[in-house]
Amino acid sequence: MSRLLEKPNVAMPIKTSNGQLTTTAITSASPLATSSNNSTTGNIIEINETSKQDYGQPAPAKTKAATNLDAVLISLTAGAAAGALAKTTIAPLDRTKINFQINKNIRYSFRAAVEFLKYTYTKEGILALWRGNSATMARIVPYAAIQFTAHEQWRKILHVDKDGTDTKVKRFLAGSLAGITSQSLTYPLDLARARMAVTDKYTGYKTLRQVFVKIWIEEGPHTLYRGYWATVLGVIPYAGTSFFTYETLKREYTEMTGNTKLNTLVSLAFGAAAGAVGQTSSYPLDIVRRRMQTMGVTKDGHSKYPTILATLTTIYKEEGVKNGFYKGLSMNWIKGPIAVGISFSTYDLIKEFLRELLHLKRGRSDLMDSPK
Repeated sequence: MSRLLEKPNVAMPIKTSNGQLTTTAITSASPLATSSNNSTTGNIIEINETSKQDYGQPAPAKTKAATNLDAVLISLTAGAAAGALAKTTIAPLDRTKINFQINKNIRYSFRAAVEFLKYTYTKEGILALWRGNSATMARIVPYAAIQFTAHEQWRKILHVDKDGTDTKVKRFLAGSLAGITSQSLTYPLDLARARMAVTDKYTGYKTLRQVFVKIWIEEGPHTLYRGYWATVLGVIPYAGTSFFTYETLKREYTEMTGNTKLNTLVSLAFGAAAGAVGQTSSYPLDIVRRRMQTMGVTKDGHSKYPTILATLTTIYKEEGVKNGFYKGLSMNWIKGPIAVGISFSTYDLIKEFLRELLHLKRGRSDLMDSPK
């Protein structure tokens, strides 16, 4: 009989304090119990609503801004480290290349490059092979940081490969714009690096500060941007092709294997390929840039290399195409792939590490801030 008097659980709609409808299970036939359940349910819902207000997510705009700032800081840090490591590794080869680029009387060969390295080591010691590397670091750290960060931002602005689309032209354009951005902001440091690389033979630059002081006093401040347009014209195919090649190879690799993360060896190989293609596409303008940058410290440079056109004409008439515009290119085929490979792979590795570190830090912060 008692079982017959018991009512089954019935889900009934009730109105909460905020006017919303919800359901609750009535487990007792008693009016007192029903009233109690309604009251309890309402309180629980009110608490939940308050909890959502107090512990809700931040505004979307604020979250987006914070995320973009984090991405910029990560790119700057990873880019600076990648550039410094890559350039330090190939500094002796870089100095050798510059020596051949600015001296039209020295015929380039692999044997001559080895002899230059041996001569420098014997005469000045092992550290002389890194002469000018302090200027290189002063330039490459901000240059690489700005270049990689600018590339990430240009990709977002241009919507490169957005939603899985294959936008090859935009991919090339993003790389070119990244190169122009970084080169424009750090060009005087590039000129100083070139001057210091040839100081032993032609002049007495001892420090980076001395380079700027002597140029400012003896040649004028405008000299700090001599060769700038040749550099910009060269960086468009170089940076554009390098980033385009690397990003395209990564995309193809992901589509073929299904792996979104490249291992270090694959990343190095793709970066090396990007470096080889990029260096070859822009090398003649690199020759022009170096001749114009070192015009003030070479013996016969004052009257020969005042403009891009004059430099191109002089090199062609006196040295020809192969021995003039592509002099030292084989050295670039060695050092270029090494440098770019190390740079791209190091950047991706450090960026991924910093992202995981930030994600872990945010997870701990959210755990600490969550309601008890």
